[in-house]
Parts: sequence; structure tokens; C-alpha cells
Amino acid sequence: MRGILNIIIIVLIVGWLLGYIGFGAVVGNLIHLLLVCAVIAIILRLVSK
Repeated sequence: MRGILNIIIIVLIVGWLLGYIGFGAVVGNLIHLLLVCAVIAIILRLVSK
């Protein structure tokens, strides 16, 4: 479970960075949604220890 959560966190953060750098004005809300999902996943990982 921990390995899958780590992969999800990395994919969300990388997707957010790519979207922010490459398509900042076009998909603004999606970028912030990905960031919020990544933060929630990190918090869940910290709480589940």
C-alpha cells in the first residue's frame, strides 16, 4: 500500500509541475486540483504510519 501511495504522490506532483510549466493558463484549475490531491495523499501517508 505504501509503495502505491508513493507512486501516486510522485505522479500527481510531476503532473502538476508539467501542467504548471507547460500549460499554466490553459488548465489552471486542473493544476491546482492535482496539487491538492498530492497534498492529501502525503497527509494520508503521514497519518497512516
